[in-house]
Amino acid sequence: MAGLHFELVSPARLLFSGDVASVTLPGTEGEMGIYPGHSPVLTTLRPGVVTVTRDGGAAERIFVKGGMAEVNPQGLTLLAEVAIPVAEVTADVMARQIKDAEQDLADAKPGEAQRKATEVLNQLKALQSAL
Repeated sequence: MAGLHFELVSPARLLFSGDVASVTLPGTEGEMGIYPGHSPVLTTLRPGVVTVTRDGGAAERIFVKGGMAEVNPQGLTLLAEVAIPVAEVTADVMARQIKDAEQDLADAKPGEAQRKATEVLNQLKALQSAL
């Protein structure tokens, strides 16, 4: 079976490029599993962990803080606002991300912006407790 070509790009660097067996990503509507031959789709991402499974079952986990993903006939491209391999996520990194989210919440106008900022903060805190 042919693999799924996957690229994960952040403003800072290209984190991954290659053929994989599957990718699980944190879509805003829920977790999504992407496999070779997946139908085209475009989705936004929420903060969470992307799991990249290589042929043979080895998995790599990468924390993303929002972004978008596109599946097309060429494969899956994920453009992340921030992307950090989970192996590099330290307590300091998570504390900094949570502090930024708290500042975003403090600066948010009441309504939808405040709701979204609260949701991001809650997701980051849940991720921190899961790591």
